[in-house]
Amino acid sequence: MSIFATRPALRWLVPVAVTAVVVGGGAAARSIAASADPSLPPRSAAQLLVDLQTAPLDGLSGTVRTNADLGLPELPDVGGQGSTDITQLLTGSRTARVWYSGPDKVRVALLGTLGESDVIRNGADVWQWDSRAKKAVHSTISGATPDPRLPQTPQDAADLALQALDPTTTVSTGSSARVAGRDAYELILTPKDTTSLVGQVRLAIDATEHVPLRVQVFAKGTGQPAFEVAFTQVDFDRPSDSQFEFKPPPGTTVEEAQQPAPDPAGRPAPTSKVIGEGWTSVLRTTLPAAPAAGDEQSGRADAQSVLDSLPRVSGDWGSGRLLSGKLFTVLLTDDNRVFAGAVSPERLYEAARAK
Repeated sequence: MSIFATRPALRWLVPVAVTAVVVGGGAAARSIAASADPSLPPRSAAQLLVDLQTAPLDGLSGTVRTNADLGLPELPDVGGQGSTDITQLLTGSRTARVWYSGPDKVRVALLGTLGESDVIRNGADVWQWDSRAKKAVHSTISGATPDPRLPQTPQDAADLALQALDPTTTVSTGSSARVAGRDAYELILTPKDTTSLVGQVRLAIDATEHVPLRVQVFAKGTGQPAFEVAFTQVDFDRPSDSQFEFKPPPGTTVEEAQQPAPDPAGRPAPTSKVIGEGWTSVLRTTLPAAPAAGDEQSGRADAQSVLDSLPRVSGDWGSGRLLSGKLFTVLLTDDNRVFAGAVSPERLYEAARAK
C-alpha cells in the first residue's frame, strides 16, 4: 500500500467545498441493481489501486442513486417534508444528477418528491437553489476544504474508505460486475481490526475509465449493504459549459450568503481531533455555544428535540445521549462534547473517559 504514503488519496469527483452544502434527499427505488457479471481480464488488487490513483478524469455527467439503511432509531421530524429532509439522507434513498468539468465546474441536482435542490459551482461562484422554496443563495469560494459528511458520489465514498487503508486493511478482489451499463472490477477492503462496525467496503471500478461506479459499505456480520452509492447512468464526455451557468428562474428570491459572525462573547471556535487510527478512530469535537435568538436558535431547538429522543447513558466518563446505528455510534455528553466513530459505544466511553 506504499502508493498511499507517497501520493494523495483519490481525486474528488465533486469538490467537497461544493458538496459540503448538499444535504438532503429524494424518493427513489430501494435497491441498485447490477446485471450479470462480465468476463474481464484478470487484474490484481494492487493494479486496481494504481488504476484508481492514475486515472484521468476530464469530465462526466450521470445519475447517482444513494441508499442508506443504517439501522438508526426513529427520530423526530424537525425538517418537514421538503426535498432536503435530512432523514432521507440517513435512512432512505435519494437520486441526484451530477455534472463535472474540472474542480471549479460542478453541478449537483438532488431530486426530491416535492422539488429539486441544486448546487452549482462555476469558478469562484457557488449557487444553491431550492425549486420548492423558489430561493437561490449566491456565495463565493476559493479552493476546496474536505468535509466529513456522508459522501455524495461513488468517488467520495471510495476516497473516505481508502483514507483508512494502510496498514489497517486487507485488500482483495471480488467478482466482476456490470454497473450503469458498464463493465467493472470489484475491489474489497476489509478492516483488520475486528472491533470496527464496518465489515467490508466493496468498490466497483470502471474497467475502462478506472473510476468508482459503485461503493457498498457492509456492517460487520451482515450480507446486505448498510450504505450504497452508485451511478445508474454515466457519460464520460465533458459537459457543456452551459450546464454550470445559473440564471435564477422568474419569481426566485435571490440572497447573498452571509459570512459567519464572530462569537459576541469572544469564545473560541469549536475544535476537533481524531483519537486513534484507521477504522476504529474516534472523532472528538464540541457543540457550538447556543445562539441568542433568531433562526439559529430555532435550529438549535430542533437539534435539542432530536437529542432528547435519544437514550440516556452514563458512566465514570460522565453522562449524555447515545445514537447507535449499524455503521457508526455517536455519543453526545452533557458537557457538550461529541464523540463519533465506526465503533461500539464502549470505545466512545473510553475516549470520553480520557478528558
